[in-house]
Amino acid sequence: MATNIEIEAKVLINEKEYKRILSFFKDRVIREYDQINHYIDTDNFALKKIGIGLRIREKDNTYTLTLKTPMAEGLLEKDEVLSEEVFNAFIKSNIFPDNGIADFIRMLGVNIEDLKRQTQLVTHRNEISYEDNTYEFSIDKNEYNNVVDYELEMAGASLNRAKEKLKSICLSTNTFYKDNLKSKETRALDTINR
Repeated sequence: MATNIEIEAKVLINEKEYKRILSFFKDRVIREYDQINHYIDTDNFALKKIGIGLRIREKDNTYTLTLKTPMAEGLLEKDEVLSEEVFNAFIKSNIFPDNGIADFIRMLGVNIEDLKRQTQLVTHRNEISYEDNTYEFSIDKNEYNNVVDYELEMAGASLNRAKEKLKSICLSTNTFYKDNLKSKETRALDTINR
């Protein structure tokens, strides 16, 4: 199981700003791709209630199960790569993979048999070459539950530095800067009709 720390500054933007910023950076797009995040929880959101995020990301024909737990700055991520067969067993039959992440969830007192995909979010991402590339800048269009939203993300080693860099981009593209504190997962789960 791989472990890393995710530190990101984010800004929600509107469609007009999205098009303008994408045009501004069109010559600096490194990579453009789609990814699907399948968000997982129990029907009563046992993980969300304790601040835990769980997803399977489908990207470039790979499947990565990620558990996110909050830290003082950023999120601690635990990743497990899944085979397509294991991914399909979960999506189609709710058979959660028995691995280190499952062990961690059990330690939290959550029954893995109760876990299921609650919703999914498709991101069309443009990765942008920015400064010396020590921080990763992306421009996202997200679609989930009949909602489309747009977001700027700056990921790196320091939240303050990521915010400074994102503020600078907003200033240079005439875009209002406001911290987005709601993750993609929270936004998608909040739109589920129950």
